[in-house]
Amino acid sequence: MKTNNSKEKVRQLQNKLYLTAKKCDSRRFHTLYDKVYRDDILFEAWKRVKANKGSSGVDGIEIEDIEEMGIEKYLSEIKSELREGEYKPSPVKRVMIPKGDGSERPLGIPTVKDRIVQMATKIAIEPVFEADFRDCSYGFRPKRSAKQALEKVRKACNNKGYYVVDADIEKFFDNVNQDKLMVLVEQRISDRRILKLIRQWLKSGVLYGNILTISELGTSQGSVISPLLANIYLNTLDRLWEKYGLTHGILVRYADDTVIICKNKKSAKHAWNLLRYIMGKLDLKLHPVKTKIVSMWDGKEGFDFLGMHHRRMTTETSKGQLYKETYQYPSRKAMKRMKAEVKRNVNSRSLLVAKEEDLIKNLNPKITGWKNYYSTKTNAKWMQAIDWYIVCTFTRWYNKKHQRRNRMSKVGFVRNSIYEKGLRKMAGA
Repeated sequence: MKTNNSKEKVRQLQNKLYLTAKKCDSRRFHTLYDKVYRDDILFEAWKRVKANKGSSGVDGIEIEDIEEMGIEKYLSEIKSELREGEYKPSPVKRVMIPKGDGSERPLGIPTVKDRIVQMATKIAIEPVFEADFRDCSYGFRPKRSAKQALEKVRKACNNKGYYVVDADIEKFFDNVNQDKLMVLVEQRISDRRILKLIRQWLKSGVLYGNILTISELGTSQGSVISPLLANIYLNTLDRLWEKYGLTHGILVRYADDTVIICKNKKSAKHAWNLLRYIMGKLDLKLHPVKTKIVSMWDGKEGFDFLGMHHRRMTTETSKGQLYKETYQYPSRKAMKRMKAEVKRNVNSRSLLVAKEEDLIKNLNPKITGWKNYYSTKTNAKWMQAIDWYIVCTFTRWYNKKHQRRNRMSKVGFVRNSIYEKGLRKMAGA
């Protein structure tokens, strides 16, 4: 298996496919399947799957198991299965992930083999659909990010965006109409073998315990291919909004998370009605409680989007002049998640025997990640609040370790100690 310069070869192929698709928006691609089992694409797919980590699927095979048996041999077997038309996906293993409100979110875990084949297929077909995707879409796309979406929202709110439609699509991934999805895929792809692969993944079913369920609706959360399929499905929303909705408001979408920023309440109501109409065309529903119109006018209300709370607040210039500006800072849910992660990594009972240096080493990458995402010019006090919580958590750990009754004694000593030993801060440089 030849894998030299796999990343560069993949980049060249994707660029060629993108430019070809961009030239003609009605062109359908009929020879993509052979790209899926190319050596360089399979190897690149393996590298990306490995980097994403993840546990085993229904077959129990872990990434480490594949490395032990030999990566080249394993990929060669996948290539042979694909080339001979013998590849068949396994059911997705369902696990339930606890949510902050006490409920659970279903997550599907495909086998490592299926993740590799899905990633290889994604590499081959994504550029074709990227040529069609709109600028309002930011989720799970190359060279696009949640930070860019947040900046778009901030600017729109500051530019007379006084009303926001905070939309929640009810159980989106569970309710995707598979037939309509395939129609949308077929608008660009006529390669029957690619279409067969996608249908197989949609119909492979979900294994929960010993019960196998096969649904006519939905695409599995957790599958490598699902975010791309979600964007293909919701690109209908983006296109229709571009055609009919721009007079009502600015749409910003990250996967199924959607907000529409409007200049007045009348426009917001029109935007809501149009959004509901488009959702009906897609056999989707807006959540009746979670979808709402938020007034940003006086700063009494705000909305959450991508882990950030957005609210207009009064700001003072260097010359003492007052003006309204949209603040972005971690939502309550995000703050709660961060605090829970700090507690899990510092103050759990099993860590009482650990060294302070080891706790700091484990926590620092998380602090860096949070800082990179959540830090803005307007949220210094929220970052300071997290820093203080970390100090307090280390203090409680220290006093438990030394069997002190007062859990918050020595807070100054602990704070100096952890920062001297290299603990990073959320606030400041």
